Amino acid sequence: MHQRYDAIVIGTGQSGPSLAVRLAQAGRKTAIIERKNFGGTCVNTGCIPTKTLIASARVAHTARRAAEFGVMLDSPVVVDMARVKARKDLVVSQSNQGVASWLRSTPNLTVIEGHARFESAHGVMVNGELLEADEIFINVGGRATVPDLPGLKDVDFLTNSSMMEVDFLPPHLLIVGGSYIGLEFAQMYRRFGSEVTVIEGGPHLIGREDEKVSAAVKEILEGEGIQIRLGAKIQRVEKRGDLVLLTVSDNGASYEVSGSHLLLAVGRIPNTDDLGLDKAGIKTDARGYVVVDDQLHTNVTGVWALGDVNGRGAFTHTSYNDYEIVAANLFDNDKRSVADRIQAYALFIDPPLARIGMAEREVRASGRPALVGTMQMARVGRARERSETQGYMSVLVDAETKKILGAMLLGIEGDEVIHSLLDVMYSDAPYTVIQRAMHIHPTVSELVPTLLQDLTPL
Repeated sequence: MHQRYDAIVIGTGQSGPSLAVRLAQAGRKTAIIERKNFGGTCVNTGCIPTKTLIASARVAHTARRAAEFGVMLDSPVVVDMARVKARKDLVVSQSNQGVASWLRSTPNLTVIEGHARFESAHGVMVNGELLEADEIFINVGGRATVPDLPGLKDVDFLTNSSMMEVDFLPPHLLIVGGSYIGLEFAQMYRRFGSEVTVIEGGPHLIGREDEKVSAAVKEILEGEGIQIRLGAKIQRVEKRGDLVLLTVSDNGASYEVSGSHLLLAVGRIPNTDDLGLDKAGIKTDARGYVVVDDQLHTNVTGVWALGDVNGRGAFTHTSYNDYEIVAANLFDNDKRSVADRIQAYALFIDPPLARIGMAEREVRASGRPALVGTMQMARVGRARERSETQGYMSVLVDAETKKILGAMLLGIEGDEVIHSLLDVMYSDAPYTVIQRAMHIHPTVSELVPTLLQDLTPL
């Protein structure tokens, strides 16, 4: 069997569906292919389900603190994990089914379920049928890395995907990996009621961040009773009775850590190993990511790669921005580029950590003269009112151009507030624009101008 299309989109993650619909609406006969879950990582095992679980965990945590606010509960807080999971599943199914229905109802767009593999530069095989198109868009995403640990093959373990099926409370959850995914699950399950131990091989948590940021996050998590082991290199994993046992070394000393369940959160790898890219002549880098230029073209004419698979971003928002860049260049005569976007992401623990632009160590390494403003969240009225005063805010400014270089907000509502700084960066305006703005009281955002009024040399 052989089918000819104008365009083929492989994968229904954050960028694929929007692009497929735009292609179809532009008159291109389009096919979109999905091998498993419509909506990709974000909808099924990433942002939507984890933030839904985090919301349940926050309610449990707040309920336990009710007396601090003068609210007296008649009985201890009990978390029903089956109901927590059922709520998460409902939210996920609404999103998952919404993506599938949207695609299936779009005229000029054919939805195909199956695993696509390239047979040539412009041909893919799906379910034994060859599909060809002049334009092909790869949006196949990534998956959790499973490290090669001695003994791991004999032990049951969890990843961010299989954690979505957990409907019980692990008595003691061991988490290997102290970065974004691992720490979100750590706080979440500690608030549900599990004992939690995080094992991180590096010298500090979330290794891409400045050390003082990581130290502040560590203090917050340890304050909730999460055990954190840094500089911990795992030598062996084994099953001992009902427990999972990790043998860990630290500067030559060896010790054991045991728990009831094991979650691996040590990174992500792209889904390119079973895509037939070699038959298409599509280049990948040493880690398996598809190599693209700033307009997301691969080295093969008429083939693009969007989302996590291209290694140019690892977030839902970067994937959607990839769609916007490709669509702007294809349809709008708008020469948008990945090079134009500013790094922005968040760690959704509570309080959240939000980051844009350059980190302090990156600014120092650049050698440019810079200014920094720092404020403890304890100075923020909104934080005091809610008894959530942990964390601090920091903004970096170029001393000569007065442009904002980057910012870090670790504190209540920081993941929302930081966009006021991000938008000033995108407008290429000096920091004085927001410094002189009048913000609403009482909010967290009102302290941003104040933060920028007391800058000191970095």
